[in-house]
Amino acid sequence: MPRVPREERGSRRGQDERVEAEANVSDVKESKAQRAERLKRELNPWEAYAAIERFAREGHAAIPPEWATYFRWWGIYSQGDGVGAVGGTGGEGRATKHFMVRVRIPNGIVNAPQLRTLADLTERHARGIADLTVRQNVQLHWVTVEDLPPLMHALWRAGLTSLGACGDVTRNVTGCPLAGVDADEVLDASPLVLEATHLLNGNPEFYNLPRKYKVTITGCRAWCSYPEINDVGLTALRHPASGEPGFSLRVGGGLSTDPRLGARLDAFVRWHQAVPVVRAVTEVFRDSDVLRQHREKARLKFLFLQHGWTADKFLAELEARLGYALDRAPHEIPPEDVYRDHVGIHPQRQPDLCYAGATVLRGRITPGQLRVLADAADRHGDGQLRTTTMQNVIVVNVRRERVAALARELAEVGLPTGGSPFRRGTIACTGTEFCKLALTETKGFAKRLVEDLERRMPSFSEHVKLHVTGCPNSCGQHWIADIGVEGKKLKVDGALVDAYYFCVGGALGARQSVARPIGLRVPATEVAPAIERLLREYLASRRAGETFRAFAARHDDATLRALLAGSPVPAVERDPAGGLLPAGVDG
Repeated sequence: MPRVPREERGSRRGQDERVEAEANVSDVKESKAQRAERLKRELNPWEAYAAIERFAREGHAAIPPEWATYFRWWGIYSQGDGVGAVGGTGGEGRATKHFMVRVRIPNGIVNAPQLRTLADLTERHARGIADLTVRQNVQLHWVTVEDLPPLMHALWRAGLTSLGACGDVTRNVTGCPLAGVDADEVLDASPLVLEATHLLNGNPEFYNLPRKYKVTITGCRAWCSYPEINDVGLTALRHPASGEPGFSLRVGGGLSTDPRLGARLDAFVRWHQAVPVVRAVTEVFRDSDVLRQHREKARLKFLFLQHGWTADKFLAELEARLGYALDRAPHEIPPEDVYRDHVGIHPQRQPDLCYAGATVLRGRITPGQLRVLADAADRHGDGQLRTTTMQNVIVVNVRRERVAALARELAEVGLPTGGSPFRRGTIACTGTEFCKLALTETKGFAKRLVEDLERRMPSFSEHVKLHVTGCPNSCGQHWIADIGVEGKKLKVDGALVDAYYFCVGGALGARQSVARPIGLRVPATEVAPAIERLLREYLASRRAGETFRAFAARHDDATLRALLAGSPVPAVERDPAGGLLPAGVDG
């Protein structure tokens, strides 16, 4: 259950030792980092819920400027005006009087009554628009300040919360959505996800981190929660000598403008050590004041990228915090080039039970679809569902004899348990529809892209991940996609139009690699023809058993660029001099 909000206070607890670094510089303009750090020192927003109640009573005009920051600790962001970054100044678009509210779903575990609550809230407060995210959350849009208290109270009554879903805190702790039902998992890690959530979310010791902080703990063999790109990633394995189940530990992963795959530490983490290890890593991050100097360089990975830290140095600091040494890491075999979605009907570890994974195209879901999912989960299973990092949804514990009926019901409302590789493999960030930092519209574009590719290549059957992100922040995770497109702007016939820059060949697991920026930027209308050209060449010239990722790896940038463009073309930079770069890019 979420923590009960405390009464509003002007004081705050914890971290008082970070004192007046800027106290005597009132005549000097604050940097973004200085302002953010000052605001966090002045108030723990988790102790100020009463202010939100007051804003709701007094109206939007009562909201002071600093609450544009503080709202985030409650999972609330101001909503953009639909134009994105180009509509404002300094790389950030104009805010409206509406809000996005992000509901955290630890490990993606949700039940039918909770889904009905989300459907009701989406219908009542969010104009019928909800999105599933790549961190297993649910986002609602168009929420007014007057509607925030009734919405949040309804979430709490349902056992849900938006607390800590945004801000310089631990974001939703993710895990394998098949925890406890996967026939091949090493262990069910979901209890640890929930324990870590309880430790970090709402705890005043951890309200003031240098920047956002992402944790995943998974017991599956496919690493479907992407531990490689989290600040902390625990992946289950059995110790080859003892057979004891435990975890490998990776730290310092992240995407955005400086993508870095997490470093594996030389440590074997036992079950009972997992949450203390997460706490100790969090303390290392919290206390790294060197990361508080620049907002764009404040993620944990920058200890490695800019401050000379190594995996060995981090492990030494971690063990000093723990007060004991961890066992050395055994050999680990990362998953092969697997497709980390959960679409389709599959047997569970429990006899006579199945799970059914449904595709939610670009994560956009309606109240009607949420209710159908809830009703189907109750009727054909035990009311349990899971959200995934691919913006899809799974109904678990479905009786084998009922799974075909469930699949038909979901398909009737646009939630098929199958679909083309394009439909299964495409994800998209929020885009300019609601985000102030985005350069391009993404949700509608992703839908049109999938439908266009399905028409162009109806028989294409290979796994391929197409990720659409509207700005360099990489919320659409284009750096780990087979084909990732990053939103840009181009002038065409004197008009500024949406455009995309191609990155190709991203992969995780045994053949992990950050996607390569290959120097091609095209208008949004030319993306589908370009992808078709590339994929047709892949089909025509691939080697026996060769995946698209392997195909991309054996071709240089110029060749891939020519295949996409249809002929050799010179490379262009991702961000040309003087080009638009959204504010708040966080590395």
